[in-house]
Amino acid sequence: MREITLDATRENLAAVFTFLQEALTECGASKKVIRQIKLCVEEIYINIVNYAYTPAVGQARITFDSSGSPGGSPPLRAIISFIDSGKPYDPLAKEDPDIGLDLDDTPIGGLGIFLVKETMDDVRYEYTDGQNIFTMEKIIDVQTN
Repeated sequence: MREITLDATRENLAAVFTFLQEALTECGASKKVIRQIKLCVEEIYINIVNYAYTPAVGQARITFDSSGSPGGSPPLRAIISFIDSGKPYDPLAKEDPDIGLDLDDTPIGGLGIFLVKETMDDVRYEYTDGQNIFTMEKIIDVQTN
């Protein structure tokens, strides 16, 4: 398992991307999967930056692990967790937005978490020992780039 701990600031998003890019490349993830995961990582990380410690700055720990095997059963999966000691918040508890509404009738906000839920193969949240732990998993497609 790999991990990185840093101040939860916008400026550190690049370091988070570098950390995950290296881990996903080492696993043989396709460019498509890497793009999908980066989009989801940005959403979760920026939520921590914007809401977990406001107005202060706290730490975020991101872990990366993988399980399974390429083309095997079970398939190779990327497992990414975000851990912070900020305000307790379960982003999965909010009802999914109605994406069938006209653009003018669509409320602002809430689409990012919905996108994460739709893009990743599994997402879960827990609050344990004073920590928010958001975990997402994605099957790593190593066949196509």
